[in-house]
Amino acid sequence: MCIARRSMRILMYWAHLLRARLLRVRCSACCRLLFLSQAMMIASIMFGRAPKRSDNNKYYEILGVSKSASQDELKKAYRKSAIKNHPDKGGDPEKFKELAQAYEVLSDPEKREIYDQYGEDALKEGMGGAGASHNPFDIFEQFFGGASFGGGGSSRGRKQQGEDVVHTLKVSLEDLYNGTTKKISLSRNILCPKCKGKGSKSGASGSCHGCHGTGMKISTRQIAPGMIQRMQHVCPECGGSGEVISDRDRCPQCKGNKVKAEKKVLEVHVEKGMQHAQKISFRGEADEAPDTIPGDIVFVLHQKEHPKFKRKFDDLYVEHSLSLTEALCGFQFALTHLDGRQLLIKSNPGEVIKPGQSKAINDEGMPHHQRPFMKGRLFVHFNVDFPESGFLSPDKCRDLEAILPPRPSKQSLDMEMDECEETTLHDVNMEEEMRRKEQHRLHEAYDDEDDDNNDEPTMHRMACNQQ
Repeated sequence: MCIARRSMRILMYWAHLLRARLLRVRCSACCRLLFLSQAMMIASIMFGRAPKRSDNNKYYEILGVSKSASQDELKKAYRKSAIKNHPDKGGDPEKFKELAQAYEVLSDPEKREIYDQYGEDALKEGMGGAGASHNPFDIFEQFFGGASFGGGGSSRGRKQQGEDVVHTLKVSLEDLYNGTTKKISLSRNILCPKCKGKGSKSGASGSCHGCHGTGMKISTRQIAPGMIQRMQHVCPECGGSGEVISDRDRCPQCKGNKVKAEKKVLEVHVEKGMQHAQKISFRGEADEAPDTIPGDIVFVLHQKEHPKFKRKFDDLYVEHSLSLTEALCGFQFALTHLDGRQLLIKSNPGEVIKPGQSKAINDEGMPHHQRPFMKGRLFVHFNVDFPESGFLSPDKCRDLEAILPPRPSKQSLDMEMDECEETTLHDVNMEEEMRRKEQHRLHEAYDDEDDDNNDEPTMHRMACNQQ
């Protein structure tokens, strides 16, 4: 017993000595190999046996390179094979794991020296610190800078970004002019507070045997002689999580679902001057899930139609009808604005308003978003209502004509009235007239198509008779 303890102490001393020399000295590969050989020699002397040699070609064959391959050649070989055999692209999970293990050893110069001299068994026994292998997906992500194909085991071990939840929020033009706050009650999923999103009482979960923890299964089928189709689909046993929880260990609050529903009230602040279709986001308020960064809840503003005002950017438009007397002799009227104020709108003395004319009022449009003290313009579009026919008697017509500007000279007055052809004017609704003409045109096009179809059999018979 004393001899064994003494031998162990000597071995530990030499191991620490060699480790210190390796850390202090930037030695060449030959020197490091010499130190390692000395350590193996000490072990063989002390314990009476030499280190056992095993297969040292397997890792090179997995990557498809020679034993003299450089680091660049190793990287190139691993990149090509790892992408081809990645489980998320329908590759073989076992092959993908072997590739990661081979690249992990051969890319480390110290581990590669041990492997070249003593083989895989020396690494498994702990030489070079290579006893425990890493997650093959972690090695893939480190190699490709976190790249992933969007599913299965490559996404495990790091948090994914959750999806955003989008809602439509209807608002009036008054809401966008004055600003408002609306309270919205929503239901969302949160991590179970009892099991902290683990789904189990113990906080542990087992790997799914159906998909070997990848969350995806590969199925093959023969579609033709010598042709096989491989398809990837979500594992039905674990639902794509790659984990399974026993019935006894399930969390009693979430029943193993890891999440539970929660009601939450959000206060949506609609600021002055916001636009139609503008978005208001609540960061990280969407559904929670294990190993997932919650997405955002996004409200998209939808402006309802206003009976009086129309909005274009930061300007407001309103229509107002004037009588012929108001258009000629002046007008004034009160307009109720979106904030309830009464605006007095009147014409200048002697001003005549023409049909279809517009006027603008500065600083009475929509407030600018985030600059509410600056506003657009309010445009007033005037329509003039003329009196009905027969409103004026012949005497009043002559009195009105004496007041109005004189008539323009007519060439027809210089012509002999007897030589002119008399015409009659009829009332017409132009919209109805255009609609009637369009229907007539479509009906004629339909009749022409039927005539063409009826002519085809006759032409075919004539061609047959000529043959």
